[in-house]
Amino acid sequence: MTKTTDATLMPTVPDIGASIQRLSVDGSLWLTNHYAELIFAAAIGTGIFFLLGAIKRLAARYIRNNSELTGYRTIVGTAIARTSKFFMLMVSAELVVSFASAPSSFDRVAHALFTISMVAQVAIWLREIILGLIVRRTSQDPDPHETLENAMTLIRLLVTFVLFAIATIMILDNLGVNVTGLIAGLGVGGIAIGLAAQGIFSDLFAALSIIFDKPFRRGETITYDNTIGTIEKIGLKSTRLRAVTGEEIIISNTNLLDKEIVNMTRLARRRTRFGIGVIYQTKPDEARRIPGLLKKIVEDNDAVFIRSGFVGFGDSSINFELDFDIMSSEYDVVYEGRHHIGLAILQTFNEEGLEFAYPTQTTFTAAPDGDMILPYPEGGYGAPANEG
Repeated sequence: MTKTTDATLMPTVPDIGASIQRLSVDGSLWLTNHYAELIFAAAIGTGIFFLLGAIKRLAARYIRNNSELTGYRTIVGTAIARTSKFFMLMVSAELVVSFASAPSSFDRVAHALFTISMVAQVAIWLREIILGLIVRRTSQDPDPHETLENAMTLIRLLVTFVLFAIATIMILDNLGVNVTGLIAGLGVGGIAIGLAAQGIFSDLFAALSIIFDKPFRRGETITYDNTIGTIEKIGLKSTRLRAVTGEEIIISNTNLLDKEIVNMTRLARRRTRFGIGVIYQTKPDEARRIPGLLKKIVEDNDAVFIRSGFVGFGDSSINFELDFDIMSSEYDVVYEGRHHIGLAILQTFNEEGLEFAYPTQTTFTAAPDGDMILPYPEGGYGAPANEG
C-alpha cells in the first residue's frame, strides 16, 4: 500500500517572493520595450487624476457655498465630493495599463484594484444620493421632526449595510470567488431577522410612512374610531395623543395607519348641525319664520349660514334642522362658537314665543256611546261633580 506523505497533505502556499520577482522582471521588460507608450499613458493618467480632483474640489466648494440648499444639484454635488483619491488613482492606473500594453500580471493586479475601487465608489455615491433624497423629501416640512432625527441614524445604518453588502458580493464575484453560499447565507439570515423583528420593523416603517407621507403632524387634531385627540409625539413605535377629555392615548403606528383617520386641523371650516323641534301647537305662520330667525342668529355670531328648514313630523314635535359653518380649524373656537349660537337660539325662541317640544302624551276618553268626554270634572280639578 502506498503511503501518503505529510507533504502531499499540506495545501500549496503561494510563493510570494517568486511572484514579486516575476512582477519585477515583467516590469523591467515593460519599461524597456514600451517606454514611449508608458510615458504617454502616464501623462494621460496624471491628467485624468488631476481632472477628477478638480471636479471633486468644485463640487465641495459648491456644497460649502450652498449648504442651506437641498436640491438635486446639491445632492449630486455631495456625492461627487465624496469621491475617494484611491478611486481616482485606480482610474488613472487602469488607463495607463490598458493603453501601454502592460504585461498580464500587471494588468490583472490593476484590473482587480480598479474593480474594488469602482464598486466601492459606486456604493458611496449611491449612499449619498439616497440619503440626500430622503433629506430633501423631509426638508420640505417647515416643522423639524424629532422622530426623523432619531430614524435617520437607523436609515443611514440600513442603507450603508445594504449597499456595501451588495458591493462586497460583487467584488468577490469579480475576483473569481464563489459567492453562492454567501448569498444563500445572507438570505436565510435576513429572513430569520425579519421574522424575529417583524413587529418592530412594521411599526418603524409605519413611523417613516407618517413622516414622509404626512397624514398628520405634531400639534394637529385627528379623529379615528370614537377617539378625538391632538398629536403630541410621533415615535418610532407608537404615537401619543392627548384626548379632548384630557387623558393620554398611546397607539402603535401600524394600528393607527390601519384606521380611517380624519385630520380636523386641516379643515378651513367646521360644520355643525342642530336639530330643533317645536310643539304641534305652533301656528304655521310662526313656523315659517323659524329658518329666517336661525339664519340671523348664525350671521350675528360670525358664522356662515348654510341651510335651515322643515325636515319632518316627529312623535311630539315639528322638526327643523340648522346647518352652519364656523370658519376656524381650532376645536376650541368651534366649541365656543357652537355654544354661543345654541344659547342665542334659546333666547330668541323665548322672546318670540316659540316653544321647544319635549316628549308628551295626551290621553282622550270616551263615553260608552262614543262621545269624547273630559277625563276630569267640568269644573276643573277639585270642583264637585254635577249632580243629576
